[in-house]
Amino acid sequence: MVKLIQVAWKHFTEYGYAESSMEEIVAEAELTRGALYHHFGSKKGLFQAVLESVQTEISERVEAEAARSDDALEQLILGSRAFVAAAVEPRIRRILLIDGPAVLGWEAWRRMDEENSMRHLREQLELMQRQGCLKPVPLDALTHFVSGALNESALWIAQSPDADQSLEETISVISHFLKAFAH
Repeated sequence: MVKLIQVAWKHFTEYGYAESSMEEIVAEAELTRGALYHHFGSKKGLFQAVLESVQTEISERVEAEAARSDDALEQLILGSRAFVAAAVEPRIRRILLIDGPAVLGWEAWRRMDEENSMRHLREQLELMQRQGCLKPVPLDALTHFVSGALNESALWIAQSPDADQSLEETISVISHFLKAFAH
């Protein structure tokens, strides 16, 4: 089913969820429509599996980037940069930030986000508090605030005429913000 998810990812990126044809996806993946429904139940189920793959890829990129530093604050900044950089890529942006909430519904999309990106973000913030390098602020509020800022920044950058400059500006703002909470 890996090939089906890869083909569907390509189609959902190029055409969006609504315009993606299940017939074209299964034909390109060299499978039957029955196989798709057997494994995923529906087009929406296939889309959710693609979104899970997107989130896994982003998590791996964030973790790899954060691992470049031993400093918890720098890890958070590097991870935030990796998240935003990944989220603005066309092959990720539409699935993660545009079609994801629309197709799955806000509540389901939020649950997936909380189980993935926000969970990792909260773990890093908790680590920073335990190490004494983050002021004692309410972690739920901070996690939601930072997550929302990163998601909104990705949407803004994606529409910017100079995405590279907007990414640098965003990371600068996020760095200053996060440093304000550091000890």
